[in-house]
Amino acid sequence: MRDIEETVYTTVSRALLAGRLTPGTPLRESALAEVFGISRERIRKILQRLGTNRLIELVPNRGAFVAAPSLEQAREIYEARRIVETGIVSHLAPTLAPAEAQRLERHLQRETEAVAAGDRAESVRLSAEFHTVLAAATGNHYLVQQMQELVSRTSMLVAAYESAGAAQCACDEHRDIFSALIRGDSAGAAKAMRSHLSLVETRLRPRVQQANHDAAQVLREIWAGVAASSDTGMANVG
Repeated sequence: MRDIEETVYTTVSRALLAGRLTPGTPLRESALAEVFGISRERIRKILQRLGTNRLIELVPNRGAFVAAPSLEQAREIYEARRIVETGIVSHLAPTLAPAEAQRLERHLQRETEAVAAGDRAESVRLSAEFHTVLAAATGNHYLVQQMQELVSRTSMLVAAYESAGAAQCACDEHRDIFSALIRGDSAGAAKAMRSHLSLVETRLRPRVQQANHDAAQVLREIWAGVAASSDTGMANVG
């Protein structure tokens, strides 16, 4: 049986990455504990994890809120990513091991499947993960840490400001990067990465969002669907 905390974390993170929860919406421990049928202490641990991954904001003496990143922040973050990630792929192109190439190929296949299935949350998650997989392929622990930090700062930007239809574009752009890596083309890989990150940045646009300040109600509906399709035997569904 999957751990209940992991299942709840996955449910909430998918709702966030799918843009189901309005930025700035409060996430109240007591309400979430009721929805998921677990203690406030366990909810607090889940919220801490979501905060660490920058999917939500934890404000001292106020509580947890759906992350509300600004487009002004995006410029500086994507500039940093272009600097770091063009270096990563330039380094990888002549040195990419067959096992790492296979791992990237499998990852791209999962991205393609998520886009085809219209799974917005999974597309956003996998798109972000592609970049940390590249960092991991360098074998440099410090680069992996740096990329995890940078990617965590952009996932909610994409969830909040990029249209759902952009997922196919991102997937195709990842393929271009991968193709250059397979050819051993450092300059081509760096160019493809720079172009990809710039295009992602330009696709971030303010959009009208349906205001929904009752996170518990949204999550209750999602959780009911999770419980209905689950074989974990979870009985305490709000």
